[in-house]
Amino acid sequence: MKRLQRRAKRSTTAPKASAFSERVNSYQNVLSSRWQALSPRDQLALAILSAFLLLFVGGYGGYTVHQAASDSKSEYQEQIADYFWLRAQAGNIDSNTVNTVDGAAAMPPASTVSALLNTSGITDAQVVSAGDAIQLSFTNASQAVVSAALGKLEQQGWQFTQLSMQQDVTTKAIEVQATVTS
Repeated sequence: MKRLQRRAKRSTTAPKASAFSERVNSYQNVLSSRWQALSPRDQLALAILSAFLLLFVGGYGGYTVHQAASDSKSEYQEQIADYFWLRAQAGNIDSNTVNTVDGAAAMPPASTVSALLNTSGITDAQVVSAGDAIQLSFTNASQAVVSAALGKLEQQGWQFTQLSMQQDVTTKAIEVQATVTS
């Protein structure tokens, strides 16, 4: 029973204010008394100075945030441009190139040229290695396929040192003989 009475007495007493709120109240009282002690002219000057300081700090802070946002936006736009440029270059990447792994040998140049021609739609091309150069010969009925194949060779870094194209009068097939170097 005594325990319950003690609890009841505790709950009926007013709660004490926290130490922090007491400090804030005392600080406000000190500031208020000092403000009242200033002359009206000093109060006006201090109010104008405080307003100027507030506007200056707020304005500079806003300007700084705006500059950071502009820089971030321009950096983002550069990254987007780089991304789309890389996507546009995806067609220039040769998926048939064999990468060297742990010192393994890469494809010989003649095989690389032959693989490029095969992926472009040119079948049964004759590709022969002649020293540093590669000689190739093929026939195809489509001008578009021939142009795409030759363009793909150039995109992969092959340079034509000799190129001869003739169209057969009866079959309309294009005969290509070329020499390329890397």
